[in-house]
Amino acid sequence: MSELILTPGETTLAELEQVWRKGLAVRLADSARPGIAESAARIAAAANGEAPVYGVNTGFGKLASIKIAARDTATLQRNLILSHCCGVGESVEPETVRLIMVLKLLSLGRGASGVRPEVTQLIEDMLARGVLPVIPAQGSVGASGDLAPLAHMAAAMLGEGRAVYDGREMPSAEALAAAGLSPVVLAAKEGLALINGTQVSTAFALAGLFEAFASARAALVTSSLSTDAIMGSTAPFLDEIHTLRGHRGQIAAARAIRALMEGSEIRESHRIGDTRVQDPYCIRCQPQVTGACIDLLWQAARTLEIESNAATDNPLVLVGADRIVSGGNFHAEPVAFAADQIALAIAEIGAISQRRIALMVDPALSHDLPPFLTPDPGLNSGLMIAEVTSAALMSENKHLATPCSTDSTPTSANQEDHVSMAAHGARRLKRMNANLAQILGIEALCASAGVEFRAPLATSAPLQAVIAALRQTVPALEQDRYLAPDLAESARLVREGVLVGAVPASLLDEVRP
Repeated sequence: MSELILTPGETTLAELEQVWRKGLAVRLADSARPGIAESAARIAAAANGEAPVYGVNTGFGKLASIKIAARDTATLQRNLILSHCCGVGESVEPETVRLIMVLKLLSLGRGASGVRPEVTQLIEDMLARGVLPVIPAQGSVGASGDLAPLAHMAAAMLGEGRAVYDGREMPSAEALAAAGLSPVVLAAKEGLALINGTQVSTAFALAGLFEAFASARAALVTSSLSTDAIMGSTAPFLDEIHTLRGHRGQIAAARAIRALMEGSEIRESHRIGDTRVQDPYCIRCQPQVTGACIDLLWQAARTLEIESNAATDNPLVLVGADRIVSGGNFHAEPVAFAADQIALAIAEIGAISQRRIALMVDPALSHDLPPFLTPDPGLNSGLMIAEVTSAALMSENKHLATPCSTDSTPTSANQEDHVSMAAHGARRLKRMNANLAQILGIEALCASAGVEFRAPLATSAPLQAVIAALRQTVPALEQDRYLAPDLAESARLVREGVLVGAVPASLLDEVRP
């Protein structure tokens, strides 16, 4: 397995996306190790001292006033992990579990958490040997850390709970043994360091971000196809228009659409004599809408890159100040806001895509395309209900885009009286991205059919390659047939990057984290 060496505080989203997509093993840079050892020594000294230090020699949350004897340190930390294993629901998918573990490793690697090198070493070894904890997806409110799901991760390190190894789920103790690893016995604060933090919320948000950027690139491809299919004007995509406004995402979107449509015979055929003065907004305002969504994604990306490199447990060991201080870095409000931004972008990319689909199937608006994009309308319904499906998915995403960050409820006997709801705010992005991939897949089906109806005029070379990639597995719809497999396949081609991969990478490389 390939290994990536990461430096805490300096890790990029590009590196984290490699971990998520390729399942890479990860090792901390050697420069992180002295700080880890020094902070662990400070915690060991505090655990044997008389002064109460939260989570080191006291209880937790509302029980922080109860002093714990030094002899009970290991029991305290083990009990903490086991008692917090209260996750429910479906298991987190393996690639996101791996990302959770890497984010926890980066956080501990900042040298402010007080864990011994043995703890970070075990996480590295589990990643390298493919031992992945089974983590239920639900149970975090995104404050005081993602307590329940992170407890399931930590439990696997203790040989408790369940893990996946060699493609099979089994008791964690068996998985560790099969991989040649031994469970860790936690020292002072180590359990708390493992379950405090925003790593689950952040991993969900990063997975959503990576998929949203992929969909944004796909949307630029499908929207360019749609523009040619309805013989839309490219004048609204002139660079001068967008530089006058100045938004980076808008400028990038217009640039990509211009490049994708360059050389289209269809476009050249109606530059002169077209009686239409302006196209509908879903064509004319693509850069303004999709570009604004890209800007939102870039803002969220910046927040999540910072959070991915952050120390977010409690208390933190401030080595330079020689203090161990309780704070609130575990509160995932920045992640919650980022997740809401990503959700808004996903919903709006889908909303304008759906309007382009509706435009293409409507003979009153599609500039002489056959009704519902079938050569024999009446006897055949063509893509009539595919458009309806896209509307259903668009509406679902609108509801799912309702902000989660504005919600809160007191927990833990009012000690944790304001929470971020970042975990489920970020987890919903997976469902939203799946819906968006299907909307864009339907747009690809409609736009490809529309362009083909313009023959013998041809679209641009990049867009011809996109249609060719689609037609390898989805033949043209000449007569009505059982369409569900076509829709599923079109979504797969979007989700796996096949359509985007058909065009030169340089045309879309700007649109990424």
